[in-house]
Amino acid sequence: MPTLFRFFLWVFRAILFFGLLGLAIKNSGTMLLRFFFGQEWTAPIPLVILAFFTLGVAVGLTAAISLSRQRKPKVNAE
Repeated sequence: MPTLFRFFLWVFRAILFFGLLGLAIKNSGTMLLRFFFGQEWTAPIPLVILAFFTLGVAVGLTAAISLSRQRKPKVNAE
């Protein structure tokens, strides 16, 4: 039974991967990002999405690590 579940899991992963790959290929146009002082950056849409996703993961991990280090175990004073 576990091997059948693993098979369906891999089929699901493949369908999800190829679906997202097709979505990225169909939306592979360029995007113009305008910054301050008249600076502009032209980049493919998947690259911009990947960059902001990576930035979000980095910010989230930094917050999680800092919160986990601040917590100290409670000591029972009995």
